[in-house]
Amino acid sequence: MFEMVIDSIRVSLMNYQRVVILKEKHSKRYLPMWIGTNEAEAIALKLEDVDVPRPMTHDLLCNSFESLGAKIDYVVVWDVNHEDTFMAKIVVDFKGDLIEIDSRPSDALALAVRTGSPIYAEDKVLDKAGMELDQNNDDLKNVDSLLPNKKQKKSSDSKELKLSAFDDFMDELDLEDF
Repeated sequence: MFEMVIDSIRVSLMNYQRVVILKEKHSKRYLPMWIGTNEAEAIALKLEDVDVPRPMTHDLLCNSFESLGAKIDYVVVWDVNHEDTFMAKIVVDFKGDLIEIDSRPSDALALAVRTGSPIYAEDKVLDKAGMELDQNNDDLKNVDSLLPNKKQKKSSDSKELKLSAFDDFMDELDLEDF
């Protein structure tokens, strides 16, 4: 496992989705992951030390752990599948026992920034989805170049399939039926 830090949260210019970029603490290896808008906002608000009038969902979870006497020990991005879906765990210390809770990486990160808990990524995740970049490299500024093209390809494949179905429908229309 390698310790990671949140380098930045970016917005893709292709589809306006959020991307969190983790950086290996002691190297130039990065791990970009798509995350939801709400989770990106939850992470960013805490990183920017923005006070909110009422607890957000991740604040509520942290408060619940604390009230129950549990502490988040660390979070880990432990796997990525062939569809570039990342898996994470929140490891909670409850009365000396470590309990692993399955989580989306974005939620695990939102909790980690609230508790100051370390963030890790398994070797196999960094081997599969990590990339080494120079901090001055323009690729780091262009988030779309950091991410696999699968999401973009799926989106265009889906559009082509819908258009193809529409073309088939139009070809089968008989004006005499109207």
